[in-house]
Amino acid sequence: MQLRRIVSCALAGWLASIAVTEAAEWGLKKGNPAIKSANALAFGPDGILFVGDSKGAAIFAIDTGDNEIAKTEPSVAGLNGQIATLLGTTPDKITVNDLAVNPRSGKVYVAVTKGAGTEATPAIIRIAQKLTVVSLTDIPFQQAALADAPEDKEVNRNGRSSNPRNDAITDLAYAEGKVFVSGLAAGASPSSVHQIPFPFADGVNGTSVEIYHAAHGRSEDTSAIRTFVPLNINGEPSLLAGFVCTPLVRFPIDSLKPGTKARGTTVAELGNRNRPLDMISYQKDGKTFLLMSNSARGVMKISTDNITRNDGLTTPVKDGNTAGQAFETIKELDGVVQLDRLNDTHAVVLVQSGPGVLDLRTVTLP
Repeated sequence: MQLRRIVSCALAGWLASIAVTEAAEWGLKKGNPAIKSANALAFGPDGILFVGDSKGAAIFAIDTGDNEIAKTEPSVAGLNGQIATLLGTTPDKITVNDLAVNPRSGKVYVAVTKGAGTEATPAIIRIAQKLTVVSLTDIPFQQAALADAPEDKEVNRNGRSSNPRNDAITDLAYAEGKVFVSGLAAGASPSSVHQIPFPFADGVNGTSVEIYHAAHGRSEDTSAIRTFVPLNINGEPSLLAGFVCTPLVRFPIDSLKPGTKARGTTVAELGNRNRPLDMISYQKDGKTFLLMSNSARGVMKISTDNITRNDGLTTPVKDGNTAGQAFETIKELDGVVQLDRLNDTHAVVLVQSGPGVLDLRTVTLP
């Protein structure tokens, strides 16, 4: 028993030393990341967690020190209630903003907001055998600012008041050695994508993006991408992006040049009066699919077959109809609001199982 303890301690020390070395290699230095909001999460190399902070107009890279492989498939009933207890509040004061799985360990992380308005505070929760709050004190981190983020103030647009800073970051992904960031920027064409090399570089400008919105029957450049996935399509690195009401648009990464404007190809119209919430890509039976959760139209399994031959929609698609890439709605995943791949065959999903109740489950990819 004593020998086992010695070996265990030695292994823990070895893993800790590896984590410190890797953090230094990626340019991370110990400190206290001043995260004002946690809107979006994504994992990069060596278990590094990227946190999108709209309020602070910044992306943070955090060394989680998470190297131990989880041995169970995540499942937590009433997750938001357990998070509320952990943070000393009630479930109605907790908003879960995003979910990400550490591909290195298999552990699940969620970004949450406690409270609202000026009282809102962010937290990142790690889910393993138990729930723990990820420390933001004296940890290795790096920060990249979004210099072109919209001003943090309420504005009136089309008779509605909103703060565009809240959508400065709507989604994150790591690919091609970069952190891709969707959201709104300042200016007349605010819908944008940033490509930030990692380790982070300063002074990176975004690319304004324009789409043909088939449900609206017009070109648009003001609505932010809500969720996206990087995907290599026939050898061409691309982003597939979902917008509100619900066009699916392909952007070759080579077209997203900083400081310019890029027009995407609308490869599908997935129905109006709907907000895409989250999206992943996966392979099954030799084919690549997208799995998209939505506010009003369930979870869609979207085919990428012949997507490169899809010249794009250029005429209106009215009355809630759909067009373009084929898809099916997965009834078994009704209520899913957030999701991420756990491995090649399973995903972790956040399900609204009842009024004010969110459950974490592991499901088979359809």
